[in-house]
Amino acid sequence: MNTLILFVVSKLLIPMDLSQLDHLRAYGVVYKSLQSGIKAEWLLNYRGGSFLLDENNLTEKLCKMKGVTFETISDGTAQSIYSTIESENMERVELTMAPRIAVYTPPYSSPWDDAVTLVLNYADIPYTKIWDEQVINGTLSDYDWLHLHHEDFTGQYGKFFGSFSVTLWFQEEVKLNEAMARKLGFKKVWQLKQNVARKISEYVNNGGFLFAMCSATETIDIGLAAYGMDIVPLLDGDGYDPTCQQKLNFQSAFAFKDFEVDIDPMRYRHSNIDVSDEARMRGENVYFELSEFSAKYDPIPTLLTQDHTNVVSEFMGQTTGFRKNLVKPNATILGQVKGTSEVKYLYGDYGKGFFAFYGGHDPEDYTHMVGDPTTKLELYPNSPGYRLILNNVLFPAAKSKRLKT
Repeated sequence: MNTLILFVVSKLLIPMDLSQLDHLRAYGVVYKSLQSGIKAEWLLNYRGGSFLLDENNLTEKLCKMKGVTFETISDGTAQSIYSTIESENMERVELTMAPRIAVYTPPYSSPWDDAVTLVLNYADIPYTKIWDEQVINGTLSDYDWLHLHHEDFTGQYGKFFGSFSVTLWFQEEVKLNEAMARKLGFKKVWQLKQNVARKISEYVNNGGFLFAMCSATETIDIGLAAYGMDIVPLLDGDGYDPTCQQKLNFQSAFAFKDFEVDIDPMRYRHSNIDVSDEARMRGENVYFELSEFSAKYDPIPTLLTQDHTNVVSEFMGQTTGFRKNLVKPNATILGQVKGTSEVKYLYGDYGKGFFAFYGGHDPEDYTHMVGDPTTKLELYPNSPGYRLILNNVLFPAAKSKRLKT
């Protein structure tokens, strides 16, 4: 007598709506699954941008260990989800590999934290630290994704001279940057930083993914537009090019145009791109809104704005947000403070690659100051502001017939 054996296909659904206990660690579970060769699907706009995987012991074990909510569903239920996605403003994006991640960060200890490394550590997503020597020597091609945070690609040390020139950490920063410039054959730090910025632009142009926050968003575009010109007043022992403003090449910049550089060495401001002064006047009870896109026709901005809410609390930074009239028309606005000139979050393509700029320093600390204690993400496992960072981390893994990648 023949026995009929039925094989029931099951799936693991990691919901990303309000039912999820730890949104941030959910990304780490998906990353670790991809790293082990387990493919996943990102269900854009379905329950907050949920993830769907074939049932497997590793992902289930990781979810239980990390406190991540998951559901075991039948293949029939999965097919019903697919039907819903097909008929509504949703999309399925396949995630095929774990991106190789690099974080540009100096070897010295800075008196502030980097939101991206904080959330990568919390989510248990591995990354490699690199700095100027690795960038100049061409190692960026080893990575799929590059992060920049509180950097100054104009060679002015964050314009902290007026407030922190007597502190040991600032003096160490100056000393090590000058030593690195000499080692790599540059007379001035600004020359080194401009060349690092150009190497990064070449990386993106060749297909890399760049994610920048805080001052790196603004200063990399200034460094690119001012390439070959001295815009550093007094700090490095000589004057600046008085015609630098007229010579800025905005075509070289990623996201911004027609901006004016601030050459006052004592002012904590790089250019008129930033809207920190206006944001500070508005105060803390302000939100920025995420833009809504067609998941089927605009999957990239849809992917980058996946969240369990469309409003996110404002947070300050050295560069808090971007003046809307200075954003290039080819950049797509992903989030902005309605009724103001502030763009908080944007992305664009650049050659074969992509860039995303996110204003502000720490999504869960409104005014994270120099020397403030580290934000404990255990207190914010469902942070919508930090989720936007992790969307970018998984972006290079995405494959779809509608995605450029």
